[in-house]
Amino acid sequence: MKKAARPKRNGKAPARKLFVAMAGNIGAGKTTAAKMISQKFGFELFDEPVIDNRFLKHYYTDMRRWSFTLQLEFLIKRVEHHELIRSVSKSCIQDRTLHEDPEIFAKYLHGLGNMTDAELDLYFDYFKRLSKEIAHPDKVICFDVPKVDVLLKRIRSRGRDEEKGIQSTFLRGLNGYYGTFPMVLSNKYGIETLTVDVTELDIRDGVGREHFLDKVSDFFAR
Repeated sequence: MKKAARPKRNGKAPARKLFVAMAGNIGAGKTTAAKMISQKFGFELFDEPVIDNRFLKHYYTDMRRWSFTLQLEFLIKRVEHHELIRSVSKSCIQDRTLHEDPEIFAKYLHGLGNMTDAELDLYFDYFKRLSKEIAHPDKVICFDVPKVDVLLKRIRSRGRDEEKGIQSTFLRGLNGYYGTFPMVLSNKYGIETLTVDVTELDIRDGVGREHFLDKVSDFFAR
């Protein structure tokens, strides 16, 4: 007997306000997914503050000199987003979490020798103080791309000048931290997560898009 086709989701916004954030390595597809969710479910979109970042180009040229400065810049911009999100009445989608900065990037850059012990301690002092009163995401969608060559291909295809020098070894190290990040979010921050392997999944159109949005709809309904 032929099985009935699975009904398509109606794409309606959740009944209650949700604050959702994307997480994933550089080039995983977070921005594309955030825009798609914003359009499909009517969420307010908060883009990652990359275009107007004053230090990103310098950072990729000399990470040892600019890592601490860049992390503070991202921290301030993301905290500003969180403050705005609290004031918005409808559901919101953020295309990178605040939590990736302390739990992944700051620790990784310190481990590489690009931030001193004192800089890492000072960064966490700022993080604890600035994030003390802000709203945290209700849910996080984590994109998993174990194959570094896939990340590199996507980074090259989007053509950001400041990202031309990113190496596979750097992305591989970040993937090590991203492998445990959903557990960190759940156990340390109490944030519900959905992990999606998008190595071979093209979410931009067709079956891949429908599959991804179905998973997201189920996740929002929990």
